[in-house]
Amino acid sequence: MASLRALFIGGNGIISSACSRLAVEKGIDVTLLNRGMDKTRPPIDGAKALIADATDPESVRSAIGSNEFDVVVNFRVFDARHAKGEIDLFSGRTGQYVFISTAAGYQKPVKRLPIIESTPLRNPFSPYAQNKIASELAFGAAYRDAGFPVTIVRPSHTYDPTLIPLDGGWTVIDRMRRGRKTVIHGDGTSMWTLTHQEDFAQAFVELLGNPQVIGDSFHITSDEALTWDMIAECLANAAGTSADIVHVASNQVVREIPEWEGPILGDKSYSLVFDNSKIKTMVAGWTAKIPFWRGAQQIVDWYDAHPERKIVDSRIDLALDRLAGVAE
Repeated sequence: MASLRALFIGGNGIISSACSRLAVEKGIDVTLLNRGMDKTRPPIDGAKALIADATDPESVRSAIGSNEFDVVVNFRVFDARHAKGEIDLFSGRTGQYVFISTAAGYQKPVKRLPIIESTPLRNPFSPYAQNKIASELAFGAAYRDAGFPVTIVRPSHTYDPTLIPLDGGWTVIDRMRRGRKTVIHGDGTSMWTLTHQEDFAQAFVELLGNPQVIGDSFHITSDEALTWDMIAECLANAAGTSADIVHVASNQVVREIPEWEGPILGDKSYSLVFDNSKIKTMVAGWTAKIPFWRGAQQIVDWYDAHPERKIVDSRIDLALDRLAGVAE
């Protein structure tokens, strides 16, 4: 891989920072393009840097000049208009373009488990997922019509120590430590898949520069599926306390906290279990190794070490109290 020249657009996020670090370790010549340094995470040693607005193809065009890359990875395409701009910008300038889509685009309500890459893409509840689906369609058409060398990768709830998977973030952990109720949507038994950023990166980097994956799509997730009650209990144990769980119907949660409609009705209220056979075929020996109980401890330890990030949202806190009161 030492000969690969890769441009990572948006390379210091939750998923992309782990992929960037590992790519550098593997000997890939990595250039990161971002608006500026994300102070949440340390800089990627050994990577070059370009400053531009990753969501503006013209800004990216100006920053990269006449440079060409073996691989371009874009973590920051969120709609079809931007996708078409990327196709125009990088046609003829890269041997592989990797679009980071989302597993949230898979069919909701879920019709069949486990989810595979050919599961239909349709999510009427989540504008984020709908825009990612539209982007996939644009890239797919460019591959079919003109051979644009796209590879589509769909993460599903990939986390690092900064990301608490329960809606409400640190407010929920703080409530656990104060002995307040932990509100879980539905009956708490739907299955959910959480993937550690380091596990994702191990599979993802092996796709870079591989001509066999051009024009194809892959999801990369853990094989561990936990109920939402179990996820809450892992976080509570890591926080040195217990989760006093109450269950509230998903629709009722969304009525109380409308901004949770997309995440809950468009994703988390369904069991999501993935078949990773396809990525394992392409990346021999890969499997996700970090269980969530260990990831939960990393999360709580990180927040305890960064008290300035332990932000309690009083509005959400009160809303959860109201929901807990209804449940009782």
